[in-house]
Amino acid sequence: MPKDTSIKSVLIIGSGPIIIGQACEFDYAGSQAALSLKDEGISVSIINSNPATIMTDKVIADHVYLLPLTSDSIEKILKEQQIDAVLPTMGGQTALNLCIEVAERGIWEKYGVKIIGVDLAAIEKTENREAFRQLMVDIGVGVATSKIANSFLEGKEAAQEIGFPLVIRPSYTLGGKGAGFVHKKEDFDAALSKGLQASPTHEVLVEQAVIGWKEYELELLRDNNDNVIIICSIENFDPMGIHTGDSITVAPAMTLSDRCYQSMRNQAIKMMRAIGNFAGGCNVQFSVNPADEAIIAIEINPRVSRSSALASKATGYPIAKIAAKLAIGYNLDEIENQITKTTSAYFEPTLDYVIVKIPRWNFDKFKGANRQLGLQMKSVGEVMGIGRSFIEALQKACQSLEIGRAGLGADGRQSRNLEEIMHSLEFPSWDRLFHIYDALSLGVPIESVRKVTKIDRWFLNQIADVVNMENELRRYSLNNIPEEFLFTLKQKGFSDTQIAYILGNVTEEDVYQRRKALGMHRVYKMVDTCAAEFPAKTPYYYSTYEGENESIVSDKKKIIVLGSGPNRIGQGIEFDYSCVHGLLAAKESGFEAIMVNCNPETVSTDFNMADKLYFEPVYWEHVREIIELEKPDGVIVQLGGQTALKMAEKMHEHGIKIIGTSFNDMDIAEDRGRFSDLLKELDIPYPKYGVAESAEEAIEVAHHVGYPVLVRPSYVLGGQGMSIVINDEDLEKAVVGLLKNLPGNRVLIDHFLDRAAEAESDSISDGEDVHIVGIMEHIEPAGIHSGDSFAVLPPFDLSDNVISQIEEYTVKIAKALNVIGLLNIQFAVKNDMVYVIEANPRASRTVPFIAKAYDVPYINIAAKVMLGVAKLKDFTIERKLWGYAIKEPVFSFDKFPEVNKELGPEMKSTGEAIRFIPNLQDPYFRSLYKEKSMYLSR
Repeated sequence: MPKDTSIKSVLIIGSGPIIIGQACEFDYAGSQAALSLKDEGISVSIINSNPATIMTDKVIADHVYLLPLTSDSIEKILKEQQIDAVLPTMGGQTALNLCIEVAERGIWEKYGVKIIGVDLAAIEKTENREAFRQLMVDIGVGVATSKIANSFLEGKEAAQEIGFPLVIRPSYTLGGKGAGFVHKKEDFDAALSKGLQASPTHEVLVEQAVIGWKEYELELLRDNNDNVIIICSIENFDPMGIHTGDSITVAPAMTLSDRCYQSMRNQAIKMMRAIGNFAGGCNVQFSVNPADEAIIAIEINPRVSRSSALASKATGYPIAKIAAKLAIGYNLDEIENQITKTTSAYFEPTLDYVIVKIPRWNFDKFKGANRQLGLQMKSVGEVMGIGRSFIEALQKACQSLEIGRAGLGADGRQSRNLEEIMHSLEFPSWDRLFHIYDALSLGVPIESVRKVTKIDRWFLNQIADVVNMENELRRYSLNNIPEEFLFTLKQKGFSDTQIAYILGNVTEEDVYQRRKALGMHRVYKMVDTCAAEFPAKTPYYYSTYEGENESIVSDKKKIIVLGSGPNRIGQGIEFDYSCVHGLLAAKESGFEAIMVNCNPETVSTDFNMADKLYFEPVYWEHVREIIELEKPDGVIVQLGGQTALKMAEKMHEHGIKIIGTSFNDMDIAEDRGRFSDLLKELDIPYPKYGVAESAEEAIEVAHHVGYPVLVRPSYVLGGQGMSIVINDEDLEKAVVGLLKNLPGNRVLIDHFLDRAAEAESDSISDGEDVHIVGIMEHIEPAGIHSGDSFAVLPPFDLSDNVISQIEEYTVKIAKALNVIGLLNIQFAVKNDMVYVIEANPRASRTVPFIAKAYDVPYINIAAKVMLGVAKLKDFTIERKLWGYAIKEPVFSFDKFPEVNKELGPEMKSTGEAIRFIPNLQDPYFRSLYKEKSMYLSR
């Protein structure tokens, strides 16, 4: 049927701040859904408290409400707007739970709002573990033996009946919160208590553990005619026992027999039809016994999920966009295929390539954390590699991770400690993939690795082939390596760095030049959803080594925007927000806007956001060849955080134009020593500092500058490796630890301004004029990382004299660094004197907060200044904040209950929310200020 014409306005509920288990994949889904509904002439309102997302930007929705995700906030919106329908399936578990709460209070009914995309009965059936289990039994779908428990006694009885090992799964939770395995009877009581406490309904499922079984996911869409299609099959590389968000996943499924796949399809469709009569998307998870291919259902989510974003990027099929159209009444055969533009959306994508997703963890931020992976998700982001084979995609994903790896192995980071390796295989953590390679390269038999990891032998054989190719390569030198073999290595995803490492005595550049002499370079293939059966119209590409290049270079002026890679603590979704605005500004300025990024969760990697998308690692070798193919007018590195910024030196060396602030000026700000020298020249106060290359030198410097001191390496992000120390003994430990992990680096020792207030300024410079967009004051003192601090805009307690100094120093530094574009500066304030702590001539995490608080198109203006198409005087910048805005950091410490939660110079928050207050007498601000007031003695 055609769309429901009674729906003229829709409210989309967002997912709130980024936390582990619910990240920016919902920003992508919500943004796509909003644009899809606007295409239909529907007025879109969004509620979300996260300022860092593009979803809460005016380019996405007609009305944006940056409010806490509560029933009261929903009712406030319904009083202001005539809302016809609410779409809660784009905001993860948070949105579904809020939708239920609002329904229970009768608010939807009171204002005549209907729920679309799902029904409440479906949510209840899928989130209530016992209801789900019983439904599966009723429709003949296999489930693990289990019992529901609402009390400690019921849980004990269930365990006695089922037997160990067991899984405890709390109802109505996200990211596996409170879930866990229990292998021994003596561990059960503590695990049961934890699970009951984690569930908001004090309910858990005590279930037979199918440890070692294989895990699969299917992404489904259904329309109002009950047509159901499978968008993507996803196979977990890791077996059951590791949360799917922490598992390496592969699409399409690699080791699934056709008989088993058809059975899984049929069961998934039966499950989706059984949970309710609604049109929209669904994610179904299954477990398969590797011995006999018996299938059991794990769970079904009647909403978009983390895997929906992955499936969308893997197939090119925009699940959230189509799901939004289904929710307003369209059927699949009435919607245009977004890729071919000539066929309908009623088809199942067929892939002639492989994608591999690898999660990204930040255990280094949580000292003492239990790093073993299990049922509770612990990763903070993910990357995706696309290749013509599993191994090519796997190597590209490894290169994308931003952990210093040049691929799966052969990069000097291998372990040779067999005991450590075998322990890692049995008790998986973030590095198990690399330890599988290490074990096979040391000669451990494949079957021994399979027995301890339970990973399918097919995957292990693929990794063993990598080891065999490396051994073959060692027989040659660069000059006599057979051309065909070198081509095979590149087809298998080997980077030039890996090949150089194996050959020895040659560099990455040597290998690159050898390839170039042989005419061996990447070609680019289109992601087309239908294996080239129909011509694709979407400019979405991945690289490989084959004959035909499908990326046709236009004769337009081009700008490449480098993305920020995987989300991690210190570099999150705010940089993707900046990249999206950079793309939009480039397009508005008449450039062909080209995006390079490898994060499947983000809006920047939506295939219709840029004029051309290269889904590739933000890794020098890949970026270089894209630049050589496209020959852009320049590359923007300011918007993609440290990932993009660290490419600047290579680009500078190779004569590639960097748009905006030059590499040398950015380097002055990044190099703490050079920057302090600049401040001295400008007569701007800064904490006394010194540079040390050994513990002995550090102690000398500390005695000169005076304790307490802040110890930090140069070139860091998110306060990585920073610490405050008060004596020689602690200093020695800190410096030795840093130099061990950062060989060849220098350590900076700054005098720490104890009990100083902290403030930040964000500004735009065009090389002539400097416009300060906002000055924020932190509630926490200096010494707590700015990303972990509550910040207030405008300042609440800074004197006119202090604000005047901040403004003066901002302008001075912007001009001295020749900033073209963005500049963030952090200040310490003590005794009415302002000291400069650091300056970042790039996008920072504060950019979207200020843009949303003041309602200023901040990045758009800065990008046009960077591109040289406008000057600051061409814009009228009006700030519209009436009252105060507070940036609230959000943490995921519940995932790591064993770690020290004390905040310091190293950032630990995973996201942020925004809250508006009318004045400083607001009860929320007074309670917050009072809570932190012990820090605030000036």
